[in-house]
Amino acid sequence: MVYPNESREDSPQKKTGRGKIEIKRIENTTNRQVTFCKRRNGLLKKAYELSVLCDAEVALIVFSSRGRLYEYANNSVKETIDRYKKACDPSNTGSVAEVNAQYYQQEAEKLRNLIRNLQNTNRNMLGESLVGLPMKDLKSLEGRLERGISRIRSKKNELLFADVEYMQKREIDLHNSNQLLRAKIAENERKQQNMNSMPGGSNAFEAIQLQQFDSRNYFQVDALQPANYYPQQQDQIALQLV
Repeated sequence: MVYPNESREDSPQKKTGRGKIEIKRIENTTNRQVTFCKRRNGLLKKAYELSVLCDAEVALIVFSSRGRLYEYANNSVKETIDRYKKACDPSNTGSVAEVNAQYYQQEAEKLRNLIRNLQNTNRNMLGESLVGLPMKDLKSLEGRLERGISRIRSKKNELLFADVEYMQKREIDLHNSNQLLRAKIAENERKQQNMNSMPGGSNAFEAIQLQQFDSRNYFQVDALQPANYYPQQQDQIALQLV
C-alpha cells in the first residue's frame, strides 16, 4: 500500500547490500590483517569442500605477509607437489593419463594392504595365526580382547536386567488380575449363599405356591360335596309318624 505522500521509488538510503570493493592492496595494516584472516579461512574451507564433494586431491599453501605458513592437503602436500612435478615435467615421456593410472595403482595397492591387515587382525581376534606375533602384539591383542569381552558382558547384563524387570512387572500385573478374579468369584458365591439361606428364597416361594394351589382345590371339593345331614333328619321324622 502506497500513501500519497510517499514516493513509489526507494531512496538510495534504503538500498541495502554488499557493494563491490576495489581489488587493490589495503593500506591500513589492521584492515589488511583482518581481511587476510577472513579470506584465508574461506579459502581453506572451499579447498576442504572441493576435496570432499568432488573427491579431488587438493593441496593449498599460503604465506602471510609476515612469513607464516598456512597449508591444507587432503592427502599430503609433498605427495601432491611430487605428482604435480611429474605431470608438468617436460622430460617425462609418459602422458598425464599414465601418471594418473600409476597413481591409482598405488592407491589400489594401499587399499589391498589395508584389507590384508584387517583380515589378519580379524584372524588374530579369533585366536588364529598367532605363531609369528611378538610379545608386544600379543599383549595388545589380549588387552583388546579383554576390553571387547567387558563391553559384551556389560551389554548382556543390561539386556538381562531389562528382561528381569519386564518379567517382574508382568508377574505383578498377573497377580493383580488373579486377585481381582478371586474377589469377583468370592462375591458371586456369597451372593448365591445369601439367596439360598433367605426364608423367602426360591424354594420357599415354590412351597408357598404349591400350598396355595392345594388349598384352593380343597375348597372347591368341599363346595361341590352335598349336605347329607338334612335328608337323614327328614327320614327319621317320617318314620316316627308312621
